[in-house]
Amino acid sequence: MGFDPRTLWDVVALVGVVLAIAPWFGRYLGRIYMDRPLVGDTILTPIERGIYRLLGTSPRHSMRAREYMLAVLVVNGGLLGFLFLFFLWQALLPGDPTGAPGMRWDLAFHSASSLVTNTDFTHFTNESQLSLASLTVAWPAALFVSPATGLAVAAAMVRGFVRRDGTLGNFYVDLVRSVTRLLLPLSILFALVMVLLGVPETFTAYVIAHPLTGGTQTIYLGPVASYQSISLLGTNGGGFYSANMASPLANPSAVSNLFGVFVMMLIPFGAPFAFATMVRRHGEAWPYMITIVIVFSVALGLFIAYQAATNPFLSGVAGLGAQTNGYPVGQEVRFSLPESSLFQVTSVYSNVGANNLQIGSISPVAQLVLLFGMFTQATPGGEGTGFGMLLLFGVLAIFVGGLMVGRTPEYLGKKIGTGHVRWAALALLVHPAAILLPTAVAFLGGFVSLAGLSTGAGAHVFTSVLYEFTSESANNGSALSTAQFNDTTLFFNLSGAVVMLIGRFVPIWVMLKVGERFAGQEALPPGPGTLRTTSMTYSLYLTVFVVIVTALIFLPVMALGPLAQIVGGP
Repeated sequence: MGFDPRTLWDVVALVGVVLAIAPWFGRYLGRIYMDRPLVGDTILTPIERGIYRLLGTSPRHSMRAREYMLAVLVVNGGLLGFLFLFFLWQALLPGDPTGAPGMRWDLAFHSASSLVTNTDFTHFTNESQLSLASLTVAWPAALFVSPATGLAVAAAMVRGFVRRDGTLGNFYVDLVRSVTRLLLPLSILFALVMVLLGVPETFTAYVIAHPLTGGTQTIYLGPVASYQSISLLGTNGGGFYSANMASPLANPSAVSNLFGVFVMMLIPFGAPFAFATMVRRHGEAWPYMITIVIVFSVALGLFIAYQAATNPFLSGVAGLGAQTNGYPVGQEVRFSLPESSLFQVTSVYSNVGANNLQIGSISPVAQLVLLFGMFTQATPGGEGTGFGMLLLFGVLAIFVGGLMVGRTPEYLGKKIGTGHVRWAALALLVHPAAILLPTAVAFLGGFVSLAGLSTGAGAHVFTSVLYEFTSESANNGSALSTAQFNDTTLFFNLSGAVVMLIGRFVPIWVMLKVGERFAGQEALPPGPGTLRTTSMTYSLYLTVFVVIVTALIFLPVMALGPLAQIVGGP
């Protein structure tokens, strides 16, 4: 692997294709949740009606925030219990040709919480600690339900801007349509493409290979293509293999790597246009899209630049100084630096969490770039909830901007009051609290030791622990490094599970409450004091607002971690 400037054109071309498709795809996404006529209605509508009858609900029944949240908790709580018991007893269940043992209760709880919350942060090794049934039955159920939940909640929140009766829609209907109209057909299509690109798709558990060097090698197989397809599409991120998308079986070529980036980008980049379609104001998509593109582009540029720059801390090592260019350790030789960087930045900023390189060995600035994407959770963020967080940023930005210029804080004809602001602020503050409190307890409680480490090494361990809790709170799932601390202990399993559950369901409750408040208001016509939210000025203001608010919240802890690494060494 190296820095080949020609492959920058691959990066530019792929991003250009996604941005060209996003408006069209976003309109389709919006029509799903507006219950407008779509291709496939003849086949899918009767199936959906049958599912609604089984669930005992009706599309005509619209829920308020409390009932909608209760339905979210019932479905996801049931899935949590199912996964916990499945992992706990997987050795007793059929479908275990590899002989994987049952998980400890704390590991099973962490694993189940991770999958339900769309995080897929694993404290286990897939090949040796998961049965084939867990990989093909239990885990895939969460791969569909968790992203469908996020999409449903975002759709409910958006409805608040156009409704006046205080209701937000029906969660069960939104969940079912997310699966039947979006996740299931696209995951099947993308799995077929992955098979054509060389990704395995079989129910054979493993084969025994005989390398030229002698001996034998066990190569684990399974329905890898279908698994990776929904994992990337649904911003789940958990890999069929522990190496995730760095495995040559899951990601065999540069073409499959770029296709994986396309799959990850499709829904998050289409979300602003889905919002504009649902509120019937197409210009409202652009401020959010511009914010996403600016932050994402700067992050990608910084990541590539600092990965390509010579590592200054190796320049004095005899025999290495003249040969060391960049941070090549842990990076895949199948992909160029721009291609690999595009995948990793897209994965983290879209809250997918899939890895195609060892991010514990990247430069401190690149680590800081990835952390910042999880701090915002909104550029573009995860499936549905990422755009919901960006909308909350927008509500706060309009409120502050309106007060600064003496205009009425209102959005889409509905006034923004202190109630909206309090709820939005809660979503922004619970994220750092869920990160900083367990990080402090981990060090002060002696669960992680910095004794005897230099400034740089100590900062790296601190960054690793900070990254773990940030990834769990943001429902991301990527991990920096656990080489110098053990995260499979009782403390990290239980604290991580609680952080993931808080980081998932508290913001969801906030989004529903903000949507309900808007849904209970009458829309007013724009007046001379209304802030124009479709202008380039507002777009840039929103971008600056997101960056500054995020930086102010997390700057102190960044100074202890990645910034200290930059000063003190790798």
